[in-house]
Amino acid sequence: MNIFEELQARGLIAQVTDEAEIKNLINSGGAKFYIGFDPTADSLHVGHFMALCLMKRLQMAGNRPIVLIGGGTGHVGDPSGRSDMRSMMTPETIQHNCNCFKKQMERFIEFGEDKAIMVNNADWLLGLNYVELLRDVGACFSVNNMLRAECYKQRMEKGLSFLEFNYMIMQAYDFYYLHNHYGCNMQFGGDDQWSNMLAGTELIRKKNGDDAYAMTITLLMNSEGKKMGKTAKGAVWLDPNKTSPFEFYQYWRNVDDADVMKCIKMLTFIPLEEICEMEKWDDSRINEKKEVLAYHLTELVHGKEEADKAKAAAYALFSGSGDSENMPTTELSDSDFIDGRISIVQLLVKCSICSSNGEAKRLIQQGGVSVNSDVVKAIDVSYNKENFADGLIIRKGKKHFHKAVIK
Repeated sequence: MNIFEELQARGLIAQVTDEAEIKNLINSGGAKFYIGFDPTADSLHVGHFMALCLMKRLQMAGNRPIVLIGGGTGHVGDPSGRSDMRSMMTPETIQHNCNCFKKQMERFIEFGEDKAIMVNNADWLLGLNYVELLRDVGACFSVNNMLRAECYKQRMEKGLSFLEFNYMIMQAYDFYYLHNHYGCNMQFGGDDQWSNMLAGTELIRKKNGDDAYAMTITLLMNSEGKKMGKTAKGAVWLDPNKTSPFEFYQYWRNVDDADVMKCIKMLTFIPLEEICEMEKWDDSRINEKKEVLAYHLTELVHGKEEADKAKAAAYALFSGSGDSENMPTTELSDSDFIDGRISIVQLLVKCSICSSNGEAKRLIQQGGVSVNSDVVKAIDVSYNKENFADGLIIRKGKKHFHKAVIK
């Protein structure tokens, strides 16, 4: 099976332009494609995961990825999929986030001569002259067509700033610039980016002529990939300091039954022949499928050693052996105790199990917190330092474990 057909079989492709040309280009290893990542945080999260895996698949098939870091577009913010305007970041924060992205991406993509390259659109966007841009690029855009784009329509009632209105032009200019300076002939993105991506293709054709070899392909990343990045406590990060390997493993171990095979197809590198056999498994083996998914993705992001530890820790906890060696752990200091005690509410927040005192109180009142296997029945429960001699094992719900110790 060729790579294009494999992408289709894995459910990755939502829609394309110029399908025959794209298919031939990808299958022959002739695609020089880009995917953009706006540096809105100091870590990638699992909402980016599908794009990273896709780049890896295409590179393995001989195609060349261009990783575009949005150091320039990060100054504006993409309105797609948002109900309000994104908070503005300082240039220093944007650059810091760009540096963090690059370090994480190197686990997935092979950079170097004749391999993948990483570029930052701050290098060309921040130096643009406004009037020149209006005359040179703005004339190629129809405001009527822009307002019909879904990414803008969904924001019109709540308010769309002129700053965000320019995002489509900036993204289109990225493709135009990459095409002219790097030979980029293809772009990939989530289905929420379709209008912006088509704008880039049209800009190239209007500026360079109808024969310009620029193509567009979109992936099912908004409705599938981005929703994977959300949990009750926020995003699932690829940075182990923000989401531990154990928590990362547990996240995938606990996906909905209906999503397991979909995630295995889209996100793992398990051969399709093996996946087809897994689809024949009896429903009683659903947990085995989840363990396969969790292990493969944890190994991909954090390496085999961390994946082995996470799997062992999960098995130990759920088999009742109580081994907490590889469990996510928070160290408490003397300053965390008041008169020698710390309340369960403060403990839940300190361990980042809950984001606020209010959330912690509600979780306790709902019977969702256990400490050392005992359900916590009141919000005024507290612990002294002696209680932490062997560490306290805190459980949220049935599947989320955390250990608290004293330094």
